Amino acid sequence: MSRTDHEEVRTGLSQHLAALWRYGLVLSRNRDTAEDLVQATCVRALERSQQFLPGTRLDRWLFAIERSIWINELRARRVRQGSGVVDAEIALVVDGGREIETNILASQVLREIGRLAEAQRETVLLVYAEGYSYREAAEFLGVPIGTIMSRLATVREKLGGMADAPQQREASERGGDGGP
Repeated sequence: MSRTDHEEVRTGLSQHLAALWRYGLVLSRNRDTAEDLVQATCVRALERSQQFLPGTRLDRWLFAIERSIWINELRARRVRQGSGVVDAEIALVVDGGREIETNILASQVLREIGRLAEAQRETVLLVYAEGYSYREAAEFLGVPIGTIMSRLATVREKLGGMADAPQQREASERGGDGGP
């Protein structure tokens, strides 16, 4: 590999740090662990930059590295502790006064996404946050495109009623008749 190829990976890393952190957060559900995953991903990408094929998508290569590191970490934890992943809450800092209801809903959505199965969380991140097509997400995760569609339909169904929750709460507080 030439020095130019190594520089392409090195330069590209800085452009994808935020996406790597988001993906790490989705995988681990823990901010500190997400930061550790990003750091490990960057180190491994630099160490193995000769494996990157110029002209291909660097973000896909980096996500694959991060996912591999995470899976290896899960395996190691299970061996060491004899148990699975410990759930951690996703914290959301709420700023501003006018947008409190929107921020509360966003916090509830993030909390609910954090409760999803890992495969569903990964799919939501790749398609909705990172903009991957269904086909790209399916290829990346190594599943049929129908599985991606099914996972997203399930997530939409689970989260679908959340936007109506404030109106339903208000109606129940008024006695359910919808009037003042």
